Amino acid sequence: MTGSLFVAALGLCLGTALAALVTPARARPLVAGLGTACAGAVGVASGGAALLGERWALWLPDLLPLAGVRLVLDPLGGVFVAVTGAVTVCAAIYGIGYARPAHGHALDNRVVQAAVPLFSGAMLLVPAAAGVSTFLLAWELMALTSLVLVVAEHKSRAEVASAGVWYAIMTHLGFAVVLAGLALFAAGAGGESFDQLRAAELSPAVRNVVFLATLAGFAAKAGIVPLHVWLPRAHPEAPSHVSALMSAAMVNMGVYGLVRVGLDLLGGGPQWWWLAVLGLGAVSALYGILQAVVSADLKRLLGYSTTENMGLVLVGVGSAGFFAASGTPMLAGLALTAALLHVVNHAGFKTLLFLGAGSVLRATGTRDLDTLGGLRTRMPYTTVLFAIGALCASALPPGNAFVSEWLLLQSLVHALPSSGVVGTVTMPLAVGVIALSAGLAVATFVKAFGIGFLARARSPQAERAVESPAPMLAGMGVAAASCALLALAPALVLPALTTSVTTVLPGVRPVSGLVTLRLTGVLGAISPLLIAVALVAAVVSVLAVLRLVAARRARRAARLWDCGAGPMSPRMEYTATSFAEPLQRVFDNVLAPESDVDVTPMKESAYLVERVEFHARVPDRVERRLYDPVLAAFAGLGRFATGLATGSVHRYLAYGFYALIGVLIVLAVLQ
Repeated sequence: MTGSLFVAALGLCLGTALAALVTPARARPLVAGLGTACAGAVGVASGGAALLGERWALWLPDLLPLAGVRLVLDPLGGVFVAVTGAVTVCAAIYGIGYARPAHGHALDNRVVQAAVPLFSGAMLLVPAAAGVSTFLLAWELMALTSLVLVVAEHKSRAEVASAGVWYAIMTHLGFAVVLAGLALFAAGAGGESFDQLRAAELSPAVRNVVFLATLAGFAAKAGIVPLHVWLPRAHPEAPSHVSALMSAAMVNMGVYGLVRVGLDLLGGGPQWWWLAVLGLGAVSALYGILQAVVSADLKRLLGYSTTENMGLVLVGVGSAGFFAASGTPMLAGLALTAALLHVVNHAGFKTLLFLGAGSVLRATGTRDLDTLGGLRTRMPYTTVLFAIGALCASALPPGNAFVSEWLLLQSLVHALPSSGVVGTVTMPLAVGVIALSAGLAVATFVKAFGIGFLARARSPQAERAVESPAPMLAGMGVAAASCALLALAPALVLPALTTSVTTVLPGVRPVSGLVTLRLTGVLGAISPLLIAVALVAAVVSVLAVLRLVAARRARRAARLWDCGAGPMSPRMEYTATSFAEPLQRVFDNVLAPESDVDVTPMKESAYLVERVEFHARVPDRVERRLYDPVLAAFAGLGRFATGLATGSVHRYLAYGFYALIGVLIVLAVLQ
């Protein structure tokens, strides 16, 4: 059944893409959206069947030259197929309404509507690939279709083209290093199928090169610092339902690739491999959430939040590899289970948040939190749904991210007695990183929700906002329901996740229980449902008391003295920038903010001021210190190279002659 469902999902993606090319414009969003949603639902079913233990394999030797197409869907791949399918369902339903013209966001053209199902199909294909060539083909198809969608609105905004260039360069550099690493792996194994790679006996040096090369490529796809620079550019500029697909599904493929190659095909490795993964994850988690907390662009904020959450996932994967190398398989299983559960949870709440941000953008035409506000009364359903996503992303109970981060913390805390000197130093630092990132995440989403939705409207665009169409609300509603189910009943998915963990760590079952989750081998238990019930009861009781007190005060209410200023105005409220300013001061040395004051004097006299403008921004410091010098060097090299093109045929012949002489000298030396 797994195979037939998976093939049906791929067939629906291809059929929907073809239908989008020939369907009239009026019906195209509906046809493409329903077809893509059906493909996603069948993808969820196929991934679920694989998680239940029904392994499926297919080899088509004549479909591709040399190696053919190899497909295998096992429990590990099933997790990512199911997650991708679920995100696709929400985004496709939402896209039916989002494609209608509003504020210049008309996305009903043939290319965009056809690219969405192809993008989803490529993401379904990546976890099922069982050969190097098949994997690389699916990976490149995923990159190309997503690039088409990123630049879908390049005619309306200049920033879209710049984001597309950054994304194209970074994703293909990542593809190049993954290609190099897997090619070296296949050469050493004498074959390109994953079964041959598992059985290969490579020297330690080759294993190290393969792991580091693939780690770099997969980290770039996951948006891990310092290879994250494409993500806060591409995700905000893409159409919002595409942003959800990229941020909640595509980045997961980087995690999948790392787990598949590092833990499965290479069979694990030395501790320093996984300490490097853990360190990259910790840096990404902290840096990502710091950039998010000071960002006033709603979609850019969510993009940096993705970097933070993928960092937390890599902390779990790195810890799992470290524990496996240290001889503590139960802790390794617990850490990997927490990482995979956080992949699932992040997909749920990030889908909801990006779709909510798209609703705000469609209704107001802006993503700037400093100019929003007042949306609670104008967009009540979007407000409630975004609030659910913000609660889940804050890792507070009863949100779904709370459970996965709690499991991750348990694996790190219980590692101290048995992890040796390196673990004794490293694991407390990792615990501190998770705690600090969780606190900053709370501040980030309090700012995003409070300033954007609960404050007074600070612009005419916010005052004219209207609620989103029904398909958009339906897509957000499905995502919100998924988040609620994951938060209250994580035991529904944990057995399947532990099955996928046993694919790379045989014999490990770290979590058990239905209502109460109990950890195997260590002391630890939690009941998300009971916590949620207790919190709801406490909130209802507090609200009842406050309402009673407010009613008593209303009987003897008197107008408070307001210094003659009258009622509060939007100019008296916090903006997103001012809300984050105290935190920005605390982390001033890390963020390195920039500010500038422009004073415009009056024409009549230089001593009289007509206007004063204050500009403040927080640039990406990694980009400033790492990428800007490289780009400047290439720009200088390009300017130098233009001097070589003089138009002289004789000089060009001389270039060819000197190049030939150089090649001959190199060949002579090598012989």
